[in-house]
Amino acid sequence: MEIAIFILLSYLLGSIPCGFLIGKCYGKDLRKLGSCNVGATNVTRVIGRWQGKLCFALDFVKGALPVAAANLFFSDRPYLVFVGAIMPVIGHIFSIFLKFKGGKGVSTAAGAIFAINPAATGTALVLWVVVFLLTRYVSVASICAALSVAPAAWLFRAWGVRQSSNAELIFFAALAGLVIALHHANIKRLFSGTENRFSKSSAKE
Repeated sequence: MEIAIFILLSYLLGSIPCGFLIGKCYGKDLRKLGSCNVGATNVTRVIGRWQGKLCFALDFVKGALPVAAANLFFSDRPYLVFVGAIMPVIGHIFSIFLKFKGGKGVSTAAGAIFAINPAATGTALVLWVVVFLLTRYVSVASICAALSVAPAAWLFRAWGVRQSSNAELIFFAALAGLVIALHHANIKRLFSGTENRFSKSSAKE
């Protein structure tokens, strides 16, 4: 029963639509504005920079908390760490509070991965920043960052910096596949040349 409650609470936490709620505070429905997404990028575009950063932080925490709880309360069942990592991501993508719709879950996945492997997450974050600054495409930066987590974790293990289990590496690779799948529309627009770049002028102060 306690495991079922943990799974449910992890999903419900992930389902909290932080971006949507921030938008409502400003009288805006992000599902109908900008990219019609409730993630931090659209919050930044439609409302402002610091609101977008707040949204990212809240979504990040949504992913990290269930993993931390699994480590704290279910240390004898390590598989629940991965359950605690994926359930808030699923909740964010299919939010029960938004009729099972939501965002792409990148920020929430980043929080979950950070709680499992901070070193690999730090590498992915640096890569995200570099790719974003070079291309100004949030989608490209997110995909590259997601693809880098498993190789980074493997390298850190090989160098003796941090030990990662094979289960972690497989999980990180699976999350990368999920991120790519959720960005399929962005990938199509990239190939057709219609993907929007994130410019300074597109974000409000």
